[in-house]
Amino acid sequence: MSGAQADIGVTGLAVMGANLARNFARNGYTVALHNRTAQKTHDLMSAHGDDGEFVATESLKELVDSLKAPRRVLIMVKAGAPVDAVIDQLVDLLDDGDIIIDAGNSHYEDTRRREAALAEKGLHFVGVGVSGGEEGALNGPAIMPGGSRESYVALGPLLESISADFEGEPCCAWIGPDGAGHYVKMVHNGIEYADMQVIGEAYDLLRQVGGLEPREQAGVFRAWNETELASYLIEITAEVLEQVDAATGQPLVDVIVDEAGQKGTGRWTAISGLDVGSPIGAIAESVFARSLSSQRAVRDAASSVLVSGTENVQIADVGAFVEDVRLALYASKLVSYAQGLDMLRAAASEYGWPLDIGTIASVWRDGCIIRADLLDDIMRAFGGRDTTRHPEPGTTSADQPANLLFAPFFAEAIGAAVPAWRRVVSVASAAGVPIPVFSSALSYYDGLRQERLPAALTQGLRDYFGAHTYRRVDREGTFHTLWSGDRTEVEA
Repeated sequence: MSGAQADIGVTGLAVMGANLARNFARNGYTVALHNRTAQKTHDLMSAHGDDGEFVATESLKELVDSLKAPRRVLIMVKAGAPVDAVIDQLVDLLDDGDIIIDAGNSHYEDTRRREAALAEKGLHFVGVGVSGGEEGALNGPAIMPGGSRESYVALGPLLESISADFEGEPCCAWIGPDGAGHYVKMVHNGIEYADMQVIGEAYDLLRQVGGLEPREQAGVFRAWNETELASYLIEITAEVLEQVDAATGQPLVDVIVDEAGQKGTGRWTAISGLDVGSPIGAIAESVFARSLSSQRAVRDAASSVLVSGTENVQIADVGAFVEDVRLALYASKLVSYAQGLDMLRAAASEYGWPLDIGTIASVWRDGCIIRADLLDDIMRAFGGRDTTRHPEPGTTSADQPANLLFAPFFAEAIGAAVPAWRRVVSVASAAGVPIPVFSSALSYYDGLRQERLPAALTQGLRDYFGAHTYRRVDREGTFHTLWSGDRTEVEA
């Protein structure tokens, strides 16, 4: 490979791809650049060529020829067919042991398919979850790489050097084989959906019930950011609530259309939760809340058709109510994380991935959207960061809780918040303020702690209409009642 000089190539130079390329260059790597339209390459070189060493190329062949072995090509294009199209072009240009990296928001099943297909051709395929948005891509994101262990030997040092740094540790670690990296990023985004939704529910309660206007709430959220709620999302909530619209003089939040968009990862999380049998109701409700917000015509019709049946709720002590909402927000947030981590364990068992929850939590501590102080506590609850320890799929080691909420620190914290949580859910119901994640999270908490659930009746009904059988509490075996006969019980 005469003339090969670049450490890594990046194809797809929209904002995220360009910022990752600049991040690599700033960290001392020579970066080969390519884009389908060459103008983007020229624009990047013109605007940011002094960030480091770049090699501008105008074809994928030229890109590949400029790379040192093993050749590492990072794709940052729209998920789906465009990724496959670039891979198809690269396959014939690469040699055994070379690495193709997909750093976009691809579906993990696509990543699993691509990894298997390329492995047969002697190539490594690495699905990399990248969180932190445009700023993170440039200055240090949280990075969740999947793929083979072997590929991480060649690629890991580069990714760790451009990732965020938390107290001397890179927010990047090998996650697991094939689609594990993209799966963990997907669940991260699901937790992010729930996190933003509970913040929105807290804002709505403080305004509709507590009477606090946005600017006043900005101060509340700033104060909350000095408590156990300290996080990036709480920090920027204060910024958004304080912003005044220059054109109208109103709070900016009042002139933004109340329809929340989504790019699909939250929906994928909800679907996968069903697929692996993990109860992620709080995360799913946050996805549904966005869907409901987008049904503008239906909501407009409902406002004139559906009665509220609400009470005139009076808050005697606004300060006490604000504190109740804070505790309810914290408890609901903990449930969202607990559900996401439970889902990761279920997926590890389903797909044979040796996911280490402590390591994953450590990667999320900085650079990503859900970065929060509580992630340090989560990491400690699951045995700390150990990038060499990867459990057998589906197992839980003795030093790890079966559920985040069972860890002594979090069990005590959520227990202290429960009375306030119940008061807030009750007040919201009486006032007619929708709080789908607050209430769903509380129901999950109550469901976990119940000695018996009504699922016994559900199973009886299933046996009645479909002969689905049931088990008994007093003896081993599987049974069926002859409902259409003499109603005797038989062993199935």
